Amino acid sequence: MGIQKPAWLEALYTQKFFVSCSIHDTAKKNEKNILCLDCCTSICPHCLHFHRFHRLVQVRRYVYHDVVRMEDLEKLIDCSNVQAYTINSAKVVFIKKRPQNRQFKGSGNYCTSCDRSLQEPYIHCSLGCKVDFLLKHKKDLSPFLRKCHSLQLSPDFLVPPDMGEDEMTNETPHSTIVDSDEPMSSSSSSSGSENMSMMCTEIVRKKRSGLYVCGRTVSKVSEEDMATSMSRRKGIPHRSPLC
Repeated sequence: MGIQKPAWLEALYTQKFFVSCSIHDTAKKNEKNILCLDCCTSICPHCLHFHRFHRLVQVRRYVYHDVVRMEDLEKLIDCSNVQAYTINSAKVVFIKKRPQNRQFKGSGNYCTSCDRSLQEPYIHCSLGCKVDFLLKHKKDLSPFLRKCHSLQLSPDFLVPPDMGEDEMTNETPHSTIVDSDEPMSSSSSSSGSENMSMMCTEIVRKKRSGLYVCGRTVSKVSEEDMATSMSRRKGIPHRSPLC
């Protein structure tokens, strides 16, 4: 009796993707779009720190279905005769079956499992259809499985900036975390107000894209300059004489 589905393949079918991660439920961009083959569980980008030495594969979304790059799947299992589609210059394969509502058969190829119309010479519309076909007719998946000891995410995978408390407390020297709703204030030093007027305060503000540091200089403004700036009026425009 041949071996059945490996654990990572069963997890690829059963795990839920593109749902919020319960561990990082308050973090931004916390959708589960990665499968850890060693732990057989779906994770979000914020979980990568705990799985950085494991085999990882990214799950993508195409027409409301989960897909995986063929380049990644080919390292794990034989994907021949499975129809692939192109997304952002990369070929992808559907994970699960996609049965059609209308069972109309004309000329051409059809999926061996769900009767979906396919292009020649393909006979499987998804990885799941091919696995079911092999288990039904071959009774063994071992000749089609491939040994893969290392599998990392593709270079185009974007890791969002860590929005946790650890990074929020990474302050630079002479920096202060200021909320946008609160007025800015500067602390006085022992040298008096003259040194305070020339002090440079770096403000670390929280933005969606991450943290950025901006420098701001506080200067002393005299009462005469303040009165002059407030009494300044915009001049009345003069029209040119009519010819």
